[in-house]
Amino acid sequence: MGVKAISYSMLVLRVLTLLLLIASAVCMFRNTYKLDGEKTTWKDLRTYRYVFATAIIGAFYTLVQLPFAIYYAYTEKRLIRHWLLPEFDFYADKLISYVLATGVGAGFAASMELKAILDEVVVLIAFILSAENEKVDLGYSIDEFHNRIHKYLDRGIIATVLLTLGFACMAVTSILSSLSRPKSGSQSRFIFG
Repeated sequence: MGVKAISYSMLVLRVLTLLLLIASAVCMFRNTYKLDGEKTTWKDLRTYRYVFATAIIGAFYTLVQLPFAIYYAYTEKRLIRHWLLPEFDFYADKLISYVLATGVGAGFAASMELKAILDEVVVLIAFILSAENEKVDLGYSIDEFHNRIHKYLDRGIIATVLLTLGFACMAVTSILSSLSRPKSGSQSRFIFG
């Protein structure tokens, strides 16, 4: 693969990554529901806060890398012509990919587990309420409660899917950044002995 193809591919992937991570963060940030006057937001679930944080960290890193990628795509040369920059890109891309991957895992695990548990809890609550007193007024129906929480968790899954796509773009970027690392081993001797 030529330098031009790699540089344009990295630029496109970085832009896609940025857009997907921002979309994930916005989707998670807007994930709220209101039931009987009480508002539940994404901040109420620690895992969703983590998903949001990983999207923000990835978006910030990608935003910082974007000017370098634009310059590299336009000139086919590095803005900072030192052998450490490709090394930094390689390791930083890997690190951010791993951070995004943990956010993806956490988001899917929490959403899917809570959806499974929610169905059992709603049946249990309905059973307890009907056994104790048929005329208990919660201010909302059990079905309304069930539907709103399912929508809340579905929006969390959508935000996590966007994070997954951002992770995939970052993972491919990290593979491409490995192609632009220094070819000789002389530079690595200075780092590793």
